[in-house]
Amino acid sequence: MSEETPNQPQLPPISAIDRVTKAEFDNWFEYPVRVQPHHTDYGGIVWHGTYLTWMEEARVECLRSIGIEFADLVALGCDLPVVELSVRYHRSLQLGMMALVKTRMAEVTGVRINWDYKIVSTDEQQLYVTAQVTLVALDRERGKIMRQLPPTFKDALAKIATSNK
Repeated sequence: MSEETPNQPQLPPISAIDRVTKAEFDNWFEYPVRVQPHHTDYGGIVWHGTYLTWMEEARVECLRSIGIEFADLVALGCDLPVVELSVRYHRSLQLGMMALVKTRMAEVTGVRINWDYKIVSTDEQQLYVTAQVTLVALDRERGKIMRQLPPTFKDALAKIATSNK
């Protein structure tokens, strides 16, 4: 347990982390989406920035699935801005189509957290997008990169990062 002052916010105990097994994170976390009118351009094709929004939603939901609430990180004064992004658009999605946004944590190195993504058809026969995103832990109050991740968060990430190797 970390030695933190009693008045400093902390992440709640995450007993759910202990129940996560390697088998549960051997595969990608899946986040289903349906293309709505506001996701598209005038031609009914998904606007390129929408894919980034879906990837962030999938990442936040993946963390929630192991007991990490993004709001708790913010309360701790930790933000996770994107510092690097690589996206490859393979095929367009169109209005009304369904897809799966699949994500997994690739690795954690210090305060850098790398995620992989692929957006595929629900039958996984079509590949629409592949991407890699790097986040860094930022101290919101100071506006500087943290020296280390909050301990509970680091423990949770270590559990899913090691299971993806």
